[in-house]
Amino acid sequence: MRDDAPRVNEFGQPIGDDLVGWLSPPAPAPIVLKGRTVELRPLDRSQHAAELFDGLRDAPPSLFTYMAFDPFDSADDVGATIDDMVARPDWLPFAFVVDGRAVGFASYLRIDPAGGVIEIGSILLSPSLQRTTAATEGLFLLIDHAFSLGYRRCEWKCDDLNAPSRSAADRLGFTFEGVFRQATHYKGRNRDTAWYAIVDRDWPPLRARFEAWLQPDNFDAQGLQLRTLS
Repeated sequence: MRDDAPRVNEFGQPIGDDLVGWLSPPAPAPIVLKGRTVELRPLDRSQHAAELFDGLRDAPPSLFTYMAFDPFDSADDVGATIDDMVARPDWLPFAFVVDGRAVGFASYLRIDPAGGVIEIGSILLSPSLQRTTAATEGLFLLIDHAFSLGYRRCEWKCDDLNAPSRSAADRLGFTFEGVFRQATHYKGRNRDTAWYAIVDRDWPPLRARFEAWLQPDNFDAQGLQLRTLS
């Protein structure tokens, strides 16, 4: 029998790999995840709304095209969005904190411990955070923490037309798995959803690549990368 031949049951039917020893992971807790250039802290209206509004004040409206919410008019608007995210039972949002100030956020969502599946989404990065080491490291921290807890699959989903998000998924090592047509709708328009994922067996070599990229000697005096992540 070939090593890559599927397992079969007593009826000769092909079946999936055995999960002996795998246990459902815990739901992620609202803890601080610390990196070299960024800290991820549980998103909190009283601590982060004003700082996020300040960081997003000059963001172009186009930054919100593919978000479920519109540009913020005030810190209270940011606070209301934070309240909505925090209240969702299968979400856990984090603020991206750089030099002591919140400059963006992202969330675990659709957290499914029983299935061993978790998603990263609702990502909003202020202009000062975009295309920085801290932005990449923050997303690395979320992915790495999910697998350290024992999740088997980490998902990334976005509007199929959202080219920047699709490019980010590719750069971070997510595998494109297809498009769910008319998966949902928002802002009065259809959304076909592009699905990406990293599974646990993918993560060790990807993690090593992230760790090498994040080394201080990979950046020049201006903080520009010497070797690309991809």
